[in-house]
Amino acid sequence: MASGPIMLTPMCLVENKNEQMSVNQRALKILYKISQPVVVVAIVGIYRTGKSYLMNCLAREKLGFSLGSTVQSETKGIWMWCVPHPSKHDHTLVLLDTEGLGDVAKGDSKNDSWIFALSVLLSSTLVYNSMSTINNDALEKLHYVTELTELIRAKSSPTRGGEDSSDFVSFFPDFIWTVRDFTLELKLNGHPITEDEYLENSLKLIPGVNPKAKNSNIPRECIRNYFPKRKCFVFDRPTKETELLAKLETILESQLDPKFREQSDKFCNYIFNHAKTKMLREGVKVTGNRLRTLVVTYVDTINKGAIPCLENAVTTLAELENSAAVQKAADHYSEQMAQRVSFPTDSLQELLDLHAACEREATAMFMERSFKDDKRVFQTKLMEIIKNKKESFLMQNEEASEKYCKHVLDQLTMPLMESFSEGTFSVSGGHKNYRRAKERVEQRYWEVPRKGVKATEIFQHFLQSQVSIEKSILQADKALTQSEKAIAEERSRKEEAEKEQECLRQKYREQQQQMEAQNRSLQENMDQLKKKLEREREEALRELTKTLEHKLDAQEKLLEEGFRKKSDEMEAEINRLRNVIDKTKKDKGSWISQALDTLAKEATSILCAPGVLVGKGLQALSSLFK
Repeated sequence: MASGPIMLTPMCLVENKNEQMSVNQRALKILYKISQPVVVVAIVGIYRTGKSYLMNCLAREKLGFSLGSTVQSETKGIWMWCVPHPSKHDHTLVLLDTEGLGDVAKGDSKNDSWIFALSVLLSSTLVYNSMSTINNDALEKLHYVTELTELIRAKSSPTRGGEDSSDFVSFFPDFIWTVRDFTLELKLNGHPITEDEYLENSLKLIPGVNPKAKNSNIPRECIRNYFPKRKCFVFDRPTKETELLAKLETILESQLDPKFREQSDKFCNYIFNHAKTKMLREGVKVTGNRLRTLVVTYVDTINKGAIPCLENAVTTLAELENSAAVQKAADHYSEQMAQRVSFPTDSLQELLDLHAACEREATAMFMERSFKDDKRVFQTKLMEIIKNKKESFLMQNEEASEKYCKHVLDQLTMPLMESFSEGTFSVSGGHKNYRRAKERVEQRYWEVPRKGVKATEIFQHFLQSQVSIEKSILQADKALTQSEKAIAEERSRKEEAEKEQECLRQKYREQQQQMEAQNRSLQENMDQLKKKLEREREEALRELTKTLEHKLDAQEKLLEEGFRKKSDEMEAEINRLRNVIDKTKKDKGSWISQALDTLAKEATSILCAPGVLVGKGLQALSSLFK
């Protein structure tokens, strides 16, 4: 299903019971059916701060997520609502509402940390909801952000110095801070400021070296370092009538404060128009089905007492997705070949051309869906499957050609064989009459169109079957002298030898065509792989450049705020990023060449041709890209 099922109401995605998380299988089935890319908006915040109301607004429904508490008291965790995206019609909007953070009744605060970490890992936009104002108290309540490096890993094998914030920036979501029941004026030093300027001013580091200042700066630094794209929305109280606040889902829109309605619309429109698609590294879009795999992988890891790792999750996802991509591409090849081919084809080349076109489409489909196939295991597997399917089509083509040619010959030779049985040729001059009749059969046989690849071979078999018949007719023909009979017999032997040579020449031509088709197949695979690798490299460079720009901007802000030491401390990280970017640019040729060499070597063992010839052809193709 392209867009997936429409959910009329939210459903628990991750259940949190007795300090153990579990994934709801019904919710996974819904995600499994969503093949569209997803925009994932998760909201987190302190208990009973109105998170669910905002999520219902995004779903454009008054009823949905429970407004009394984020989820029912007996079922904690993360709730999901998949709805059609209102502005991106080829996307699905996935809303994740989380249980309230900081509820003392829950006992173990570690659960809150994992809920927060899961929200960061799963979302493309993270909304943090708080009350009244952004001050030290509000920032201290957001201490979960300071624990992220302890709860999330970007790489399975971090470098000796550990992971820095740049490792997280590339896959962390955009950050939106929503401030509810906001009563302050948006002014700074007597001048009006925007909501975003209000947030950035609140995130400025506090001068001083005392422990209190240092502790207050930790959440500020984490937000600034991990979430380069930040946005803020402030909301007035929904209504001035206190008794209406407890039943927001049932009151009329006209009973809400006009300013609050305007602010809610502004927030929703921003999400609808600017919230990004959930992405993995190298520009891989996350679909509902892929999100399902990520949820299961992360929750299983947490339940095992381990730390969720993005790289490991992507590897697990890649294994599943690449296997599915191989199957889908192989099915496409089979379906298209079955639709386009009409057996028997007029020539082998006709079938090979059809094969090449269908393989090109199948390979492109695989390239679009696959990722992280670093050892080319899945691409070569697809090549092998298509090769086997091609051989099956070749066999079907030969069988259809043989059957049709035999049928044609049976029809054309019937008068000839009846004449022989009746003794028509057992008279003086009978050999000459037989030769004429046989030539008419041959002429009419070759006039019949689309006999296919077995036409020459089957006719050669017919001629061989006539050798003894012609010899008996020749010997019985009293019109010929012994010398003439010897000449006629020699002529027949030469004609037979020429026909056999023509059969061999045709088989040789077909072998050449098959070899050329194999080389074209590999060429096509390598061309498409090269283009894919170049796109991935450009995407990686864009991500690195974006991260570097964020670091330089953060460094400049630290200087402006008077934190020269912290600014200087960022220099090593900035230089590392610059070195990675320079290395990526310089290694363009060798990196792609190594990948193509890997594919060439793997393909050598797959293609059914003499190893030396194939190997030389493959290496020659690989060298074209060096």
